[in-house]
Amino acid sequence: MNYTTSDSPNSKCSVCVLGQFCLPVGLSAIDVSRVDALVKERVHLQKGESLYRHGDPLSSVYSVRFGTLKTEYCLQDGRQQVIGFHLPGEILGLDGIGEGHYQSDAIALEESEVCIIRYEAFEDLAQQIPVLQQQFHKIMSRELTQDQRHLLSLGTMRAEERLAAFLLNLSQRLAARGYLNNEFYLRMSRVEIGSYLGIQIETVSRMLSRFSEAGLIQIKQRHIKLIDMNGLYELAGVPNPERNGKVCSPEARFQKI
Repeated sequence: MNYTTSDSPNSKCSVCVLGQFCLPVGLSAIDVSRVDALVKERVHLQKGESLYRHGDPLSSVYSVRFGTLKTEYCLQDGRQQVIGFHLPGEILGLDGIGEGHYQSDAIALEESEVCIIRYEAFEDLAQQIPVLQQQFHKIMSRELTQDQRHLLSLGTMRAEERLAAFLLNLSQRLAARGYLNNEFYLRMSRVEIGSYLGIQIETVSRMLSRFSEAGLIQIKQRHIKLIDMNGLYELAGVPNPERNGKVCSPEARFQKI
């Protein structure tokens, strides 16, 4: 890992384009400068490098500045279970707060950089700035909600529903960061997607092929384009917030393949 300081004015939280995900609205100029002083270091990761490992003592929480990371558990039989994928503006390390040490491994899926937020210093500052503490609680609440929804999908959804919901969730998160919502590059492998969704790699590949044949997506290696958003939302069993017309049921399409 390559550690760097955050001395440049362009690296401050107050001017970061991802500040909307980390910072609360309405901070005074003085409080903003105190938050800027809180983040003094960043760490640069190459693909495959670990940010922290399960059991490491909690020292910091981290905000992804660019790139993508995964978090995973090592099971007793040696298998790796992926539990999350983390995009720019998202926070890692929250699972270490309760026990005082991290509960998972955090690994870069591509060249990435994260901002280091020393946890003790953050706690002290949050006690002095209530709105900052409230923002931190909101971030933790979003993480818990995401985990609950993921567990619900594992227990109630079929494989194709899980995969459709995963692609849509990734699309929404990328769109919130200013990227295209219907065309992106999958930074995670099919093995990692299968681990996260609780399905075999063969099933992931088969479902992606079926989605393509049904006209829902176009895919070439890891580059994916969502062609029929309405169809994907129907398959996932959730309403499309931008729906503008009735589409053919994806289940009906699959029956024809």
